[in-house]
Order: sequence, then structure tokens, then C-alpha cells
Amino acid sequence: LILIGGFVQLLAGFLVFRKYDHLGGAAFLTFSALWSHLVTIGAGNSEGFTAGSIAFLVLNAFLIILASSFNVVLLCMTLAMELLTICFLLFTLENLPLPFEIVMLSIFSIICFYGATASLANSMFGKDLMMMGPPLFTAESSKKDTEDPPPCMCPKSHCTSGLRTIADLLNTGAVCGVPTDTVYALAASCKHPQAIEKVYRIKDRPQEKPICIFISNLDQLRAAAPPISPLLWEFMENVYPGGIGCIIKKGEWLKKLGVGAGYSRVGTQDSIMIRVPDLTVLVHLIDMTGPLAITSANPSGEVDSTHHDMVISRLGHKLEGVLCDGESDEVVASTVVNCTKIDESGITIVREGCIPAGKVMQIFENVKNR
Repeated sequence: LILIGGFVQLLAGFLVFRKYDHLGGAAFLTFSALWSHLVTIGAGNSEGFTAGSIAFLVLNAFLIILASSFNVVLLCMTLAMELLTICFLLFTLENLPLPFEIVMLSIFSIICFYGATASLANSMFGKDLMMMGPPLFTAESSKKDTEDPPPCMCPKSHCTSGLRTIADLLNTGAVCGVPTDTVYALAASCKHPQAIEKVYRIKDRPQEKPICIFISNLDQLRAAAPPISPLLWEFMENVYPGGIGCIIKKGEWLKKLGVGAGYSRVGTQDSIMIRVPDLTVLVHLIDMTGPLAITSANPSGEVDSTHHDMVISRLGHKLEGVLCDGESDEVVASTVVNCTKIDESGITIVREGCIPAGKVMQIFENVKNR
């Protein structure tokens, strides 16, 4: 029975550690060690057990203090174990009353049986079917009862109100973090050049690095009537929407697209990268704001942000809002393709991102050979 009891305690300790209950695991593993020492008594070797029992009394006292802040069942179990350790100590001194031993073992058995049954039932069904009792006391903490508010507005992407909040901020010249079909990005309305300038300051982005624009669909581009060849139109139709951005020649047609006052702050003097994202929430946002100036949401030279928490922690104090959408679909940015000389010499890969360069070239070859 002693061997079985020690094994059960050891197994219980392992299971609660697997459930990330480190206090419960420590308690059970401590008790299993005590059972193993009891085996030495049963074998007639009680040397050193008196000192060991005293050590267990001290250790278990700390467990009692900790258990009192968890639940009543764990507290009762540690209290019963303290008394049971006294029983073991009296046993080694051959001064243990039999009725006291029977009562303590019975109480400890009942508590252990109830605690194990309650923990198993509550874990299996995900609710408190069997009560474990409230903590006896809660330790005072210097921390605030509520979490500190985020440094900026952080609406959820699945809420219409959240999307409207970010759209309103962008339309008034704010800079916000938004999800894309690749990694998180900083967005500014192309109607507000001062917002695009702010993007450069937020990221510490070198001025010579251009910023691209996102549109919601290719029909917007057709309505602006840019001087694009049939080959480029067909190539765009095959890569949009998605994680490929096309650099094309810049012109006054951008103002028809809705770029407005931000014309001189997006792209270079002669060219601009345009992308249609494959993310519903971002497409709806662009429909509410018009074309957006976009760059990755990370300090210049650092890794991309793949979760809204990364954007908030790294740049939230510099932003007016972050549209929270959880994990990003990719861990790297989009692939950038230079299409300015597509009819003369084909395309060139400026940056290989989430779409492999080989796949991009394969798409182009298929389009060209039709």
C-alpha cells in the first residue's frame, strides 16, 4: 500500500506539472518523496528519518502558505500532510497512538480522493462541476487590478465598428497599424501627405526609400486609365490580389486613382509600387478610405511584425490606432517586381518575399507566351 501510495503521488505530481500547475506539482512530488522515505521505515531502516521528517514539516509549511492562496482542497491536503508527517515522526519514535494514525490516514485519503476526482472531472468537462473552494486569502499586489490601457486605440478587425474607427482615424490624417495578407503594416491616407511624412518618422525610415500604395481591386486602376500595355494588364490580373507588388511608371493618372495631395510622397519621382492585398478586412478598409500608403510595421532595419501585439509594443506609443487581427498570414513581406520595362526586357525581381521568385517568373512566362 505504501508503494502504491508513493507511485500515485508521483504520477499526480507529473500530471499537474503537465497542466502547468507548478504549486500542485511541487506538493505532490514532495509527498511522493515522503512516501518513499516511509518505505525505508517499513523495511526496518529508520536511520535519518527523524531529521527528514522535520525537514518535510518545514517544507510543507511553505506549501500550506502557498496553498491557502489557491483553493480549499489543496490547503486541506497540505494541512493533512503536515499532520501525517507528524504521525511518521511519532512512528519513528515509537510513540504514535493507533487511533490518531487511523483518523489522519482516513482524512488524508478522503481529501486526496475528492481532490483527484474534482480535478479530473473539472479538467475533462472544462467547468467547475465539483467545487475546489475559494482561496483563503489573496496576496496584495502592487500591480493595478486592471491592465494598463494600450498606448493607442486597438479595435478588433472582425467588428464593423472597429473598421470604422480605423477608417475615421486614417481619413483625418492619422497613422495606424493594419493587418495585410503578408505581415502587419503602417498605413496612412494618400490624401494626407503629412501623415505619410509621419510614417517615415515613426519607422526612422530613410527618405530615399519609397512607400508603396494599396488599392482594393484592379477595377480602381482601370478607372484611372494609366498608360499600361496589354501585357502588363494581363500580368497584373494574374498576380492580383496577392503577395506580389508591381512597380509601374508614375503619372498624373494617380490623382484620378484618389492619391490626391500625397502624390509627391509615394513612390519615386518616376515610378510607384501598387499592390492589391488578398485580405478582406483590408480591402474593405481601403474602400472606406481610398488608396493607402503602406510600409511594414516595424522600426527600419528590424524584423517584420507578425502579430498586432508586436505592433502595439514596438510602435503603439507613436500611432493613433492598431487594427487587431491576430497572427499574420505570412512571416515575410510581399515580393516586389519591377514592371516598368515589361514590354522591352521583361520583369525583374526587386525583392523576393512570400512569393518565390521562380513562381513569379513562371507566371510571367505563361502570360507572355499566350
